[in-house]
Amino acid sequence: MRDTKVRRMFEDIAFSYDFQNSALSAGVDIHWRRRLVDAIEPGYGLVLDAATGTGEVALAIRRRRPGLRVLGLDFSPAMLAVAREKIRRRGVSGYSLGVADCRELPLGENAVAAVTMAFGIRNITERVAVMREFNRVLVPGGRMHIMEFGMPRHGLGKALYRFYFDRILPPFGNFLSRTDYAYSYLVESVDAFPKDGDFLAQMAEAGFAACSVTDLTFGLARIFTGRKL
Repeated sequence: MRDTKVRRMFEDIAFSYDFQNSALSAGVDIHWRRRLVDAIEPGYGLVLDAATGTGEVALAIRRRRPGLRVLGLDFSPAMLAVAREKIRRRGVSGYSLGVADCRELPLGENAVAAVTMAFGIRNITERVAVMREFNRVLVPGGRMHIMEFGMPRHGLGKALYRFYFDRILPPFGNFLSRTDYAYSYLVESVDAFPKDGDFLAQMAEAGFAACSVTDLTFGLARIFTGRKL
């Protein structure tokens, strides 16, 4: 039931999703995506961008890692429609899209050189099962890079951001998305996401080694990285 509600939410907000992200992050989301893409080792092969949404990470991979092809998968047809229009408008090659559930990827074993996922894992309850799928489709030695929202770790910055996150973001985000729930859900899902140590343990449970976390913008976002043995 939760999956159905989340899918419906992304269908509802797809039309202005990119604008919402840029407006509510003051444009810093562009920097975060660059950091995520720059974590991918240069080379050749296929990258899976899971929960690709409107395709911003996948497009950044094609720009910054031109030797790599990208497969973007998402469970929201409306989000993928926005991504397809971007591909058409910009004439991007080496980039394909498909509707899929991350719990059952339409790929064989050892099929991709890297996996990326930006702001999607918190929407999934079966996180370990999904990361086991990522591990299955990765080549040995391939890396998974997952970016998620976080909080400043301490001090005045944490208190100020908590006020913005709890009191300002939900009503403003709901207004921009023309819903009465999308950004209220965002706050709830970020608060419910495991602490760093717990999520790193889930990555290890899914079969990843050398698991690490990197803070972005004082911890407002974080990149979790693990390597397939």
